[in-house]
Amino acid sequence: MITNDLLKQIQFIKEIDKIKYIQRRTCLLNSDRPENDAEHSWHLALMAIALSEHANKPVDILKVIKMVLIHDIVEIDSGDVFVYDKSKSHKNTEEEFAAAKRIFGLLPENQAKELIDLWKEFEDGETDDAKFAKSLDKFEPLLQNFSNNGGTWDKYNVTYNEVYTQKKSINKGSDTLWEYAENLLNESVDKGILKK
Repeated sequence: MITNDLLKQIQFIKEIDKIKYIQRRTCLLNSDRPENDAEHSWHLALMAIALSEHANKPVDILKVIKMVLIHDIVEIDSGDVFVYDKSKSHKNTEEEFAAAKRIFGLLPENQAKELIDLWKEFEDGETDDAKFAKSLDKFEPLLQNFSNNGGTWDKYNVTYNEVYTQKKSINKGSDTLWEYAENLLNESVDKGILKK
């Protein structure tokens, strides 16, 4: 039976296909091809599964996976803001919240509320689940830039201090991943792919 809820869910599924067209500045591991938001979200979901034992506190892995799968959907409307962009704030939350309400609002009310609440929880970054999800979101581009001999760091003249400042919050979700990340940053400086 085709219900109104099903029609709303199909409309949402069609709308979120647009995330595949949102290009990020960071390139795939060992590649010069930019990653898109769908690839990024998928990668984070699998990272959550593989790395959950390294979270500082026990996490609800399904909730973390949901967060990382939906966190960038708002960029369908608001676009991707490069994290090291000096001309525009990366915290365009009003614009992103409007996008969250519009896109998730395509779903039946109970699903829309659940996803908006999850998106807000991720953005706020206060719960253990959100802290771990945000750590993964910051960790993945670090791996990519290291694998690409500096990647966007080199291309956009991003310095060690800028990367360190942006990435140090990884430790809020995982001290272990932060230790790995910090070692990678230092190795990047030693290799000359990140300027101190």
